[in-house]
Parts: sequence; C-alpha cells; structure tokens
Amino acid sequence: MSLQKEGCTAAPWAGCATIVPMLLVELIRKKRDGKELTREEIEFIVSGYTRSEFPDYQISAFLMAALIRGLSRSETAALTEAMLHSGQVLDFSELSGKKVDKHSTGGVGDKTSLIISPIVAAGGVKVPMISGRGLGHTGGTLDKLESIPGFNVNLSLDQFRSVLGKIGCAMIGQTAEVAPADKKLYALRDVTGTVESPYLICASIMSKKLAEGVDALVLDVKTGSGAFMKDDKDAAFLAELMVETGERMGKKMVALITDMDQPLGNAIGNALEVEECIEIMRGKGPEDLRILTIELCGWMFYLGERTKTVDEGKKLAQEMVSSGKALEKFRELIEIQGGDPLVVDHPYRLPRARHTVTLHAKADGFVTGIECEQVGIAGVLLGGGRQKKEDSVDPAVGILLNRKVGEYMHRDDTLCTVHYNSRENLEEALKLIENAYTIGKNLPVTARPLIHRVIQGKSL
Repeated sequence: MSLQKEGCTAAPWAGCATIVPMLLVELIRKKRDGKELTREEIEFIVSGYTRSEFPDYQISAFLMAALIRGLSRSETAALTEAMLHSGQVLDFSELSGKKVDKHSTGGVGDKTSLIISPIVAAGGVKVPMISGRGLGHTGGTLDKLESIPGFNVNLSLDQFRSVLGKIGCAMIGQTAEVAPADKKLYALRDVTGTVESPYLICASIMSKKLAEGVDALVLDVKTGSGAFMKDDKDAAFLAELMVETGERMGKKMVALITDMDQPLGNAIGNALEVEECIEIMRGKGPEDLRILTIELCGWMFYLGERTKTVDEGKKLAQEMVSSGKALEKFRELIEIQGGDPLVVDHPYRLPRARHTVTLHAKADGFVTGIECEQVGIAGVLLGGGRQKKEDSVDPAVGILLNRKVGEYMHRDDTLCTVHYNSRENLEEALKLIENAYTIGKNLPVTARPLIHRVIQGKSL
C-alpha cells in the first residue's frame, strides 16, 4: 500500500505527504480492464516491487495484463522513467569522447555484442555496455561472456568506470545500483510468458541503456520466426517506440530491423558462440554475422561522430578487424575483467561438452527454411538457456549448423552437430532441430535480406 496527499499532482517520489491509500490489486484490475494507469500508479508498482513489497505472482498478473491490454505511449514513458530512476543514472562526462552502445532485442545465435564492443572501442569510440541474460529461446550476452573462464560481469560501478576509461569498453550485468527494477522484472518476464510485449521490451531496454550514460544508441530489432517480434510491422512499431523514447531523453538514436528467420551465424550455445566471435575478429566466420556486425559498427562510429558517414564507419570497422586491433582489444577486455585471455588464441580452453551427435539430411534438396525458434528452444532443452528463473546455464552445450537457407544438401549430409552433456531432454531437442529444417527439391530459395529497414531518429 502507498499513500499520497489528496490533490498532490507531483509523483509520490517527489516528496508529497501521503494519506490516500493505493492497493496493487486495484491497479491490476484496472489494467486488466484496459484502463490507462497514471504515472503515479505505475511508479507505485515499480517502486514497490523494487523494494520487494509485492510478491512475484501479483507482478506477474500485472505484466500479463500489460501484455494483453497493451500500454499507451504515456504509460510506456512513465514505466521507462520509473525503472530508470529506480537506481543510479551513470555519468561518464569526465571521460573524453562520445559514448555509444548497441542493443539487440534478442535472437538465436545473436552474438554481435561480443564483436562490436572491441571493434568500436579499438576505433576510438567508448562503449559502456550493460547487458542481460538469456530470455526465453534467445541467448544472453552475459551468459556468453561467463562461458569464458574467469570473466567477471559483476563489476562495481567504480570498476566499470575504471575499465571503460582504461581500454574504451566494458561489459557488465546490471548492478544493484543501475535500474534495479528492470533487473527484477527482466527475470520475471522470462518465466511468465510476458517477454513479447513491445511496451515492456521498450521500458526494459531503454531504462537500462539510458542509465549507462551514453550519448547515442544503436538498436538491432529482430524480426522473424526466431525473434520476439515475428513480423516486420511489430518490429517497426517497437523500433519507433524505442527511438522516440531515447530521443525524448536527448540521445541520438537509430534502429535497424534485421532478420531472424534463421539463426545468425552457425553457432548456437554460449561457448560455441564465443569461439565464432573470435573467428569473426580474425576476418573469418559466417558471412551473415560478419555483414551485420560491420553494419552495426558503422552506425555506432557515425552516431559517435568518429566518422562523417555510415559507410566510412563500416570501412573503419573493417580496418579494425583486418589490422588485428579488434581482436587485441577483445583480449584486453577479457584480461582486465578477470577472464582467461588465452582463449583468444586457444579456443579449446573454453568449456567443451562431453558428447556430440550429428543430424543428417533425409533427402536431397535445398534448405528452404529453418524454424529459428524451434532451434532456440532445442538449445534451452540441452541446458544452454533457462526454463525457470532459478535455472543455471551449461556454457558448453549447443548446436553447430552446417547448412543455412539456400544451400543444397545430399541425403545423409550433415545438417548440424549437437553438443550435449545430459541425455535428459536430448531426444526432444533433436526432434525439434530435425523438424526445424525444411528441404525442397525446387530451385534454391534466397534467404530474406539481413537488414529489412533502418529507422533513424529525427536528430540524425
């Protein structure tokens, strides 16, 4: 229960005396019935849950009501601001140069953050990155980083600031001081079927990213079978919502709508994805992952005023890779955050699954589709993601794809190799992967364009 002085128009956190009661269940009913919550009511929900005054089951009910009924633009803004100010908002103005970050809405095999951060830092733009863990069938940056032996994502804010100042990039999880409301809600959404709401996604991403003290933000909004936004229309709506929210807070913003109808790259699984990131920074690796990484880096250099155009930014990103500077920066990042830098030269030092099994094509033909979400769910069943909030993640398990959409296969050719440690859900996972592939005998199908659309902020 919260109390607020009758007739007081300021938000409860602004210091008004409190005498009018507010019950959470009333607000759940109000949202359930499709009515608009006030700024004060949203702050009541967020601040109360942050202080552990409300149980998970009540907040789960609110999240489901918000998912089904939706939130207005003013409700979304109020939720974002309440979550942002539930903790400390960072200020890196004492560090020279622009600070730019990138955020993805999540997808299967989406590992670009681990490559982008060292590339952009090597090119002279600071990248303070506060990331999250896996949600649903999608992987999380923190889980990937923690598959590197010793890598510490739990730096204090002072340590975060120090690392950023020394090497130009730092990658951590949310601390108790930064957007604590989002940290709690993020974990709860993962296990209550409320991940997909564009309003909750916007508030989660923007509260966390605006707390980082960045000058600009590049958004990678996924669309397709493996994304939370299944079609372009929904993805564009979310992108516009986030760009508008960021611009309202004085940040330079751009959002790229990118394809997630099939996994990005060939590796799905935390340690396997780290190894693939290292390959990209060596100038090798899957073409789709390399193209998207360079594109995102180009926008970051441009928004960070390091280059005059996006194309110049893309060229600079390619130079950072070809010169070896990006890989060296990744090595620095690993070492300064307590990890084993030798994994850069010796990826076998990363966790390895005890067993592998190979799936083979049952007929000749072209790969005409890969049901991306099913592959992601299979990775979770193997232990590479969370089915419950309390679940631990096995960093070694995962899937290595041998064929992507448009490629020809002969009967008995390898579709993919599955890395596993437990047989508990193995058969179910294998069926999901096998059924995810569609093989046709007609002419080859061209995969959808990797980048569907770019939504720029009005200030660009």
